[in-house]
Amino acid sequence: MNERPEPRKDPVDAIIDQWAAVRPDLDTAAMEVFGRVFRLARAMGDRMEKAYARFGISRGEFDALATLRRSGEPYTLSPRQLSATLMLTTGGMTGRLDKLERAGLLRRSPDPHDRRGLQVTLTDRGLELIDEAVGAGLAAQTEALSALDAERAAQLAGLLRDLLAGTEKQAQDAPRAPAPRTYPR
Repeated sequence: MNERPEPRKDPVDAIIDQWAAVRPDLDTAAMEVFGRVFRLARAMGDRMEKAYARFGISRGEFDALATLRRSGEPYTLSPRQLSATLMLTTGGMTGRLDKLERAGLLRRSPDPHDRRGLQVTLTDRGLELIDEAVGAGLAAQTEALSALDAERAAQLAGLLRDLLAGTEKQAQDAPRAPAPRTYPR
């Protein structure tokens, strides 16, 4: 029989045990999942920052360059398209683009189809850098994922896809949130 060993306790288990001791009435199943998702996101965010730092870019800058790269030749998008893809305000995008342009990784030019618009294009240097950085990022992710065999990794990917789809649908269908509660001073 192919039994898995008893799972090792982690910091989330300690938190769950503490809640069980003081509030045994709580169902903490969701906390067990999301506590680990949040911790994993933070840990992997730190790993990705380190992977990209070797190339002199942050995760946010990586995201901008990677979005241009994924758009295909000629690796050009409008600032508005980049902002929408990265879920950034145009103001936040401007600062990011300024830094990447100063580094010679992209260039902004007038949009030939709209006199008021701009285009953002990867430079040859930016293309070379993003291709190396994406490889380094994938190596860091693959190393982390090596804690699971291929079957369990695929199962986890499917479960997370389902959870994300359900969560996004709930958010889309939900009524607007009420104003935050204020407390007297």
